[in-house]
Amino acid sequence: MPEAVSPTRMNLLQRKQQAKVAVQGVDLLKRKRDALVADFFNIVRQSLVARERLTKACEEAYVMLALAKAWEGREALEAAAMADRREVLVDIDIRNVWGTKIPEVSVKEVRRSLLERGHNPTTTSVRTVESAANFEEVLRAILEVAATEIKLKKIGQEIKKTTRRVNALEQVVIPRIMGEIRFITAVLEQRAREDVFRLKRIKAKLLARKRTA
Repeated sequence: MPEAVSPTRMNLLQRKQQAKVAVQGVDLLKRKRDALVADFFNIVRQSLVARERLTKACEEAYVMLALAKAWEGREALEAAAMADRREVLVDIDIRNVWGTKIPEVSVKEVRRSLLERGHNPTTTSVRTVESAANFEEVLRAILEVAATEIKLKKIGQEIKKTTRRVNALEQVVIPRIMGEIRFITAVLEQRAREDVFRLKRIKAKLLARKRTA
C-alpha cells in the first residue's frame, strides 16, 4: 500500500528510478518476446515441412515393406531387421536467443550400406534392401520432427514465462510504484502548502508586532 511508504524526497527519487527501470524492463522483455515469437513461427513452418516428409517417407516405406513381405516372407524380413542393431547419434548445439538457450539438434547420417546393416549381398533381395533404406529415411524424418518439437517446446515455455513477467510488471509492479509516487508527491505537496501557510502566519505575526511596537 502507498500509505506504508515513508513520504520523503529520497523515497520519491528512488521510486521514480524504480519506475524508469521497470518501464525499460518491460520494453526489453517485449522485444525478447517478439524475437522468440518470430523464431517460434519460423520453426513451426520447419516442423510442418518435416512432418510432411515423415508422412511421405512412412507411406513409401510401408508400401515397400508390403512388397518385400509378399515376396520374401515375414520371417526372412524379421531376420534381416535383426541382423545389426545400432545406436543413432545426434549432435546437440545451443543457440542463444535473447538469453534463452535453444537446443539445435542435428541428425547424423542414418542411412547405411548393405554391409553396415549386416546383410549378405548374395542372399539379401533388392526389395529387402529398399525396404531397409526406406525405413532409415523414416528414422531420419522422425528425428527431424523431434528436433523441431524440442525447440518449439523450449521456445513456447520461454514465451509464456516472458509474458508472465511482462504482465507482472505492467499490471502489478509499475502500478504499485506509480501509486507510491503519487502518494509521496501528494504528501510532499501538502507539506509544502502547510509550510507556506505557516511562513505566512509567522510573517503576519512579525508585521503585527512591528506595528504595535
